[in-house]
Amino acid sequence: MTGKNVTLRLLDKADREILKLPRPVKGAIYDFQHKFKTNPDSAGLRLKQLQGHDKLYSARVNDEYRALLLRLADDDWLIVSVKHRKDVYAHLDRLTYSVNRVTGGIEYVDLQVVQEEVLTPAAPRTTAAQEPTRPAEPAAPQPLFEQWSEQQLTDLGVAPSLIPVVAALTTEDQLLGLVEYAPQLTGEVLLALYDGKAYDDVLEQVTAPVAAPEPVDTEDFRAAVERPATIVTTTDDALREALEGEDFGRWKVFLHPTQAKLVTRDYSGPARVGGGPGTGKTIVALHRVKHLVEQLPAGRTKPVLLTTYNKNLAADLRSRLLALGGEPLLSRVEISHVDQLALRTVREAEPGNRKRIIDEAQAVREWRSLLDELGEDGWDAEFLNDEWTQVILGQAVTSRTDYFRARRAGRGRTVSRSERAEIWQLAERFTQRLDRLEVQTWDQIAERAAQLETERARRIQAIDRQREEAGGLDNIHVADGSGGWLRYRYRHIVVDEAQDLRPAHWKMLRAMTAPDRNDLFLVGDTHQRIYKNQVTLGSLGINIRGRSSKLSLSYRTTRQILRSALNVLGEETYDDLDGSTETLAGYRSVLSGAVPDLHRLDDWEDEREAIAALIESWGDVPHEQIAIAVPTNRMASEAANTLAQHGIRALEIGPDGPRGDSGVHIGTMFRFKGLEYQRMIIAGVTDGLVPRADVRQRRTTDPARYRAEMQRARSLLFVAATRARDSLDVFWHGEPSPFLEELIKVRPPVAV
Repeated sequence: MTGKNVTLRLLDKADREILKLPRPVKGAIYDFQHKFKTNPDSAGLRLKQLQGHDKLYSARVNDEYRALLLRLADDDWLIVSVKHRKDVYAHLDRLTYSVNRVTGGIEYVDLQVVQEEVLTPAAPRTTAAQEPTRPAEPAAPQPLFEQWSEQQLTDLGVAPSLIPVVAALTTEDQLLGLVEYAPQLTGEVLLALYDGKAYDDVLEQVTAPVAAPEPVDTEDFRAAVERPATIVTTTDDALREALEGEDFGRWKVFLHPTQAKLVTRDYSGPARVGGGPGTGKTIVALHRVKHLVEQLPAGRTKPVLLTTYNKNLAADLRSRLLALGGEPLLSRVEISHVDQLALRTVREAEPGNRKRIIDEAQAVREWRSLLDELGEDGWDAEFLNDEWTQVILGQAVTSRTDYFRARRAGRGRTVSRSERAEIWQLAERFTQRLDRLEVQTWDQIAERAAQLETERARRIQAIDRQREEAGGLDNIHVADGSGGWLRYRYRHIVVDEAQDLRPAHWKMLRAMTAPDRNDLFLVGDTHQRIYKNQVTLGSLGINIRGRSSKLSLSYRTTRQILRSALNVLGEETYDDLDGSTETLAGYRSVLSGAVPDLHRLDDWEDEREAIAALIESWGDVPHEQIAIAVPTNRMASEAANTLAQHGIRALEIGPDGPRGDSGVHIGTMFRFKGLEYQRMIIAGVTDGLVPRADVRQRRTTDPARYRAEMQRARSLLFVAATRARDSLDVFWHGEPSPFLEELIKVRPPVAV
């Protein structure tokens, strides 16, 4: 056998198994694949067919580990597993591989691993003589899938080798465990049935979209490996990324079928994808950008916009998109955080506008200064700032009369007509104050950009109407009068973290692209809204009704951590960005791990010392895979100082991300949006800090505002908790946050 044209692929489930192996073994696997592609018959590889199998072979990775490979053709091989050599030959009859007759894809299942990891081992049996007298045993639990026949499950695409295992499932945890090891279609079908979907709906919505268009020859593995249902990688770089466990590297290659359908779907208008943390929403957005670019005619323009809420996330999206498609992809995409996009739009139209920009905290301070100067003590500066940004700017109110008519739904306290008159007068004085100081807020910039882009869109539409009236001919005078041949700025816009954008942002984005097929694609989760921007997209000209989808499987966080994080949300209700409610019903993880640990300390100094000791106990865990989230910037600096005293390098996360290359990441909870870590620590989760004491004080003075602020505080803690992949530790001193009440009931604090 010559090695000149050998193809070596990696099956998607195999890489998850490899991720759990020791780091030296991963390096050995990468070396192995190079040697194998050069010469599979090399004596050092010890390639041999396994007894009882016509297509399954083993090959030496190193002294301890062996790769299991399917031989698809003479020089075409597929890695399906990597095992310790002692485990390779113990259960050869339990290794199954087949071509799914529905999808035509290759499926490999190790029934021994499934049996050991998924189904609870039976308790040791005792004889009647040994068994003491006791009450009758409770009835055996009902199998989850007993109402569907073997034939029905097979017709839906469930792997035949797993039918007996499916019949034995009695708990959700067993089901989720099986999903981790099962072929992807099997997992999707079982979860859909478990969630109560009708058989015909599962057949139509889950199975049919991934069914092979032609009859499947279940003996032709060579044809099967080329079908989309067989998710593999072959290139050296992609294989290395998957083997080394680089998170985005795996997602570049192994996109889940549910995600793939959303990426390539042709939408008749704006579309939205929701889902909890770790479900792959950002991955879908990035692949969607790539898909849209691939549909473009050749050119050098950038007709696709990828935007998100802040600079840190935008930089991350840029690096990921570069990794996904390289410079050719990046050359057709504009990537900008939405405030920067608005600022650029304003400065393009008003080049003389060079006012300094202040953030929300600075704006509130200016409100306080104004109230002090006027001797006004009946108004709260934060309330006035919210009223100005959310109602006056948010609804583009330009007159006192319009403000009297403005909607204030969800704003909390009601204001009388006379109070509105006072607020309007104060708002006018405030804007005059900002002008005098030559400063502006991001809210003002966003609203101005929305006005400019809306007017631009009107002019484009006017030209289009005149062109239609003229039988398709351009009116050169209209075009000249418009300052040039006007076009929409973008053909497609993709938005990440959509729940955090302001109403003005949406008005601007709506005007930047023509209402058409696949114009706007947004991903987000309102349970993770950590800013005050609440919108109803339909009222802003963005109609997503009938084009909303939801991802429900978390691939980041274990279900033990996930359950704890969901407890933090309590009984709060969340909107769906379009006037209805959204839930995380059906949101679950296929990963299993340890239950989060809770730590109560006497004071903040003790917390910091305990955290340092915990990190020291983790030994070889790379420090850049450890993060500490705290309520305030001051606490972040103090935690970093304590770690430094223990010889642990810490990197504080700023607006642009971590300030350095290696070390434990520390920052406020706000800074961790969009990030993930192997081990996550949340510190200072103390009553009065989470939520802040001033939020609790509004309970009686402004109940609606109190509820909104409490919901944001819950969401912030939820976001921090769901950054964890393997472990979560929560620390507090004094009285714990009320958000931890349910967790403490089921998981008492560990002794320190």
